[in-house]
Amino acid sequence: MLKSVIDIISLYTLPVIIMAILVWAVFKKIPVYETFIEGAKDGIKVCGNIIPYLVAIIVAISMLRASGFIEFLASHCSAILTAIHLPPDILPLTIVRSLSGSASLGVFTDIIQHNDVNSYSAKLAAIMLGSSETTFYVLAVYFGSVGIKKFRYAIFTGLFADIMGIAFAILVANFFFG
Repeated sequence: MLKSVIDIISLYTLPVIIMAILVWAVFKKIPVYETFIEGAKDGIKVCGNIIPYLVAIIVAISMLRASGFIEFLASHCSAILTAIHLPPDILPLTIVRSLSGSASLGVFTDIIQHNDVNSYSAKLAAIMLGSSETTFYVLAVYFGSVGIKKFRYAIFTGLFADIMGIAFAILVANFFFG
């Protein structure tokens, strides 16, 4: 019963929100189409501003993966990683997660393909994906879209949050699945 109610709610939520916005706009006499077009023009300007930042991130990720540095680091640090309950095949995810969400999903897919879906590595990787953020991507997109070039403490705060997310993901995975 509860599942069917949740299914109905999730099916109609977005259309109801869109209709509510349109009705409110008509009530307030806002030109909906013209406002939408202005927003789309601004969106294209933002895309043009952030493309260099995104290209830099994609090149950096590609270089790290293609050079084999991540795999080299994982193989040489396997004893330390095992001691902290971090399987060596998860290390690429911990490195790439701060850089790019799509690259993280690619690494996560590799982890799932090389391990069982119900393995500790797969569950830990899933928890890590949900408990950390793509810090450099967020900084590039959001700061780049408004023209901020000096990140100051934002980069350190974001990386600290990523490290804490990874640490707590290890603790949670070890507690529930270890």
